[in-house]
Amino acid sequence: MEIRDRIKELRRVKASRLRPHPNNWRVHPKGQQDALRGLLAEVGYADALLARELPDGTLELIDGHLRAETTPEMEVPVLIVDLDDKEAAKLLALHDPLAGMAEADNDVLAELLQQVETENEAVRNLLDDMLTQPELPPDDQPEVDIPETFQVVIECQDEAEQQAVYQRMISEGFKCRLLTL
Repeated sequence: MEIRDRIKELRRVKASRLRPHPNNWRVHPKGQQDALRGLLAEVGYADALLARELPDGTLELIDGHLRAETTPEMEVPVLIVDLDDKEAAKLLALHDPLAGMAEADNDVLAELLQQVETENEAVRNLLDDMLTQPELPPDDQPEVDIPETFQVVIECQDEAEQQAVYQRMISEGFKCRLLTL
C-alpha cells in the first residue's frame, strides 16, 4: 500500500483568518469549550489545526474549529494539506470518529491521571470523568438492568456505529451507557 504525505507546510496564521468548513458537523458543548480554554491556559498550543488552501488563497479548516474560535486573535499553527473537495469532506467526516474508536487501558490511564495536576475546574471535571466512562461490555455478560430514568435508546447497526454515537453524545455533555440488548 502506498501512503501519500498530503501535508504541504506548517504555517502560522491568525485564527480569525481561517474559514470554517461549511460542512463542519461537530458541535462543542460548554463543558468542552471550558476544558479547552483551561488546557490552552495551562499548557498552550501543542497541536496544529488542519486546513486546505482554496483557489482564492483562503484557508478552509478541516480540523480545529473550536481552537480557532477560542483564540481568534492568536497566530496558531496550521498544517496545510493538499486535498480536493471530496478528500477534505472525507477527512472532515472521519478524522474525529477514527480517533474516538481508540479504546482505553484503564490501568495505564489511572496511572497517567495521577500525574496530571490542574487548577482549572473544567479540566478537573474532564479528568474525573475520564475513568468513569463505561467500556463496551463483553458479549458474554448478562444484560444490564436499566434503572427507571428518562432515557433515549438509539438502535445502531453494529458495534462501531454504537461506539461513534456514544462518543458523540459524551462529547455533547450527555451521561451515557453502552448497552447490548
